[in-house]
Amino acid sequence: MVSLKTAFFQCGDGIRFEPHPKYEGVKIAKLITKTECQKVGVSILILKPDTEIPIHVHEHEIDSIYVLSGRGEAFINGRHQEIGQGDYIFVPEAVPHGIRSSSDGELRLFIIHSPPIF
Repeated sequence: MVSLKTAFFQCGDGIRFEPHPKYEGVKIAKLITKTECQKVGVSILILKPDTEIPIHVHEHEIDSIYVLSGRGEAFINGRHQEIGQGDYIFVPEAVPHGIRSSSDGELRLFIIHSPPIF
């Protein structure tokens, strides 16, 4: 395991986004992966307009999701809930959840998984 040092990212640092490995229309920037830290993973997701990450479950990971910008809906607590900039969602392990962006713009999410998925 690589020893993780304090990490600092700025917009000008050229944070690289790539297509999400599972979801079409979603880009991901993996800021901290299990290569650097086995306790937590940190990423930024960008969902194109009208894009959905379907309802799913992480058997072992906790999701901590902060909405950086945009609007959409999150499936939480058994129903769809409107979300927007500044909203925060905590999803315990083994709890169904999903996200979809609205039709009027991108949805940007800052996500922490513990333990890391990537």
